[in-house]
Amino acid sequence: MEDCANFRAASIKLSKELKELSNASNPSFSVGLVDEDNLFEWNVTIFGSPDTYYEGGMFKAVMKFPKNYPYEPPSLRFTSDLWHPNVYEDGRVCISILHRAELDQSGYEDISERWSPAQTVESILISVIAMLNSPNDESPANVDAAKMWREDKSAYRKKVQRCVERSMEDW
Repeated sequence: MEDCANFRAASIKLSKELKELSNASNPSFSVGLVDEDNLFEWNVTIFGSPDTYYEGGMFKAVMKFPKNYPYEPPSLRFTSDLWHPNVYEDGRVCISILHRAELDQSGYEDISERWSPAQTVESILISVIAMLNSPNDESPANVDAAKMWREDKSAYRKKVQRCVERSMEDW
């Protein structure tokens, strides 16, 4: 019975968030459903911010929500090619806000930086945009990208520029 109530509450919250984000004009991202019959899987497009390495890019991603959202965080995976220290090679985003609110055994993240039911899709996407603009190379998901970010910004910029160009070909 509790699972059914959680599912219903999650559906209501997701429907509300989708409606709000769809009606708002945001120059940084857009959202929509992957399948009109499934509120728990969203298409996301993040637009590269001006004056950053990602400027001009239109990066597609899929956000999947657990049935007990907002008590558990969603996952976000880029489907566009994206070179970044905090994005795994398979596109999964590694950012504190998407980590479950539990004690970090490595001691790297404070629990206050992790998921909270007060978070929204909008706050997640704003955090991901901030992550793109300012990589955390101290705890990388992509060690090669972090090393390049630290040691060879010119090569990093060129690799990201190829990702930006490929992202525009998808449109």
